Amino acid sequence: MILRLFKSVREYKKPTFVTLFFIILEVVIECWLPTITADLINQIQQGTELSTVIRTGVFLILLALLSLSCGAIAGYSSAKASAGFGKNLRHDAFYSVQTYSFENIDNFSSSSLVTRLTTDVSNIQIGYMMLIRIAVRAPLMLVFAIVMAFRMGKGLAASFVVLIPFLVMGLLLVSRKAMPAFRRVFKKYDKLNESIEENVRGMRVVKGFAREEYEKEKFAKASDDIALDFTKAERIVALNSPLMQICVYFNLIFVLIVGSKIVITSHAQTINVGEMSAMLTYGFMILIQLMMLTMIYVMFTMSAESIKRVCEVLDEKSSLVSPDNALTEVKDGSVDFEGVDFKYSEKAKKYSLEGVDLHIKSGMTVGILGGTGAGKTSLVQLIPRLYDATEGRVLVGGRDVREYDLKTLRDSVAMVLQKNTLFSGTIKENLRWGNEDATDEELREACRLAQADDFVMSFPEGYDTFIEQGGTNVSGGQKQRLCIARALLKKPKILILDDSTSAVDTKTDALIRKGFRSYIPDTTKIIIAQRVASVEDADMIIVMDNGRIEDVGTHSELLEKSPIYREVYEQQTGGEKNEQ
Repeated sequence: MILRLFKSVREYKKPTFVTLFFIILEVVIECWLPTITADLINQIQQGTELSTVIRTGVFLILLALLSLSCGAIAGYSSAKASAGFGKNLRHDAFYSVQTYSFENIDNFSSSSLVTRLTTDVSNIQIGYMMLIRIAVRAPLMLVFAIVMAFRMGKGLAASFVVLIPFLVMGLLLVSRKAMPAFRRVFKKYDKLNESIEENVRGMRVVKGFAREEYEKEKFAKASDDIALDFTKAERIVALNSPLMQICVYFNLIFVLIVGSKIVITSHAQTINVGEMSAMLTYGFMILIQLMMLTMIYVMFTMSAESIKRVCEVLDEKSSLVSPDNALTEVKDGSVDFEGVDFKYSEKAKKYSLEGVDLHIKSGMTVGILGGTGAGKTSLVQLIPRLYDATEGRVLVGGRDVREYDLKTLRDSVAMVLQKNTLFSGTIKENLRWGNEDATDEELREACRLAQADDFVMSFPEGYDTFIEQGGTNVSGGQKQRLCIARALLKKPKILILDDSTSAVDTKTDALIRKGFRSYIPDTTKIIIAQRVASVEDADMIIVMDNGRIEDVGTHSELLEKSPIYREVYEQQTGGEKNEQ
């Protein structure tokens, strides 16, 4: 997983290596300073001249400034490297999501993807900065300090042999106790984000049912759950401080008492005052670096869970890919289903579609009727290859959809959903999703055909009106008409309307269908509807029930032979029969 993430470093390798170089230089200087200080103390004790003290002092100041400069440069370059790495990682994860098929997206909740691309990437970014800075500095400083301590303090440095294992074991025990709580937090973040997302998207429903208090309680419970786990983990981690202080003060007392006795009894022959002073400094260095290593361990454990979650996003491969030597042109809008069975998951016990055989000629207008769960949406999603048929095959333009380049196929098919989405931006920007090169006149023509031009022009800023995220500042019917206009601008070979006129009145619905006949006569139009009036003038009407095609025919033919169609028609028209 580390190697997988390292690919996202890319152009930030240089600041990463700059950080490592200056960190190493900083460590060398810091470990050298106590040695020079010890020599200076010994020289003063022996009665050296003031000029020597000043010269050594100036040298120490210069080294300290050099060390400070190295630290500053390392800090700047590590921040640049980690922020750049985080940016690239978000980019790679987001781009990976864009390649997903619907089947891949079904493996993640939207709230989980948001958490992975924000909180988890931030944790990894912090972990990367610690890796190239503190995780390099602390072990180097620890090794150098121990070596110098034994060099300066000889046998007195043996205190570290006892202290270090004790401290390491204690800190690891504390960290291991805290980690399960940290791991649980990430999954609970998903639930918290899900709660927020549902509440914001369903704000009108929440207000309409006066369920604000319930939503507050649900959010508070999820938030308190996270706080409880974090508090538990932080309470355990807080034991690091007293454990560290015990070791620091024990080492200080030991070195002062035992070191002073050795200095006095040996008359500074075994250990002198300067060496004992250096021992105290190296002792602090060693214990502080152990503390830093503990912090790194905690952060890396948290990051490891985030790494796993982000790598799941990066490694998820689309179940739908373009084949080698893929077709890059769709001949026409004909659609054929040959022995198609389909289910959304291999683990699913029930098929959503069974035994579908259907042949639609290019340019036809086809209506699809059926109750909830009849398989209408499942059927049309196979045409632009949002899913692949489990058995059988789907043909567009006479060729299996699996033979096409995915972009080519989907550019030839426009889908307008009942709950289609408008993105934050102007109306013009939203419409140009259908054709980014469309002129202003083409935009207006598409909107006139979709019966959207009148209400757009009623806005003070017309087509430059800003659409809020999700299209919350336009009505449901206005949103549907804008989405239809956007689809018309693609001038597709196949246009699929999945109950996308449900929020408009029957007169507007009829005008939209009239616009289709004049504007895109050669386009195959597939209309899923709940109203018979929306499809009764279609060339072919398909009646679906429980994942199967029950009947196919024109309006008049189905009135005679299809009990399901006749029942729906009579319910909607009060029993009057159309004698066409």
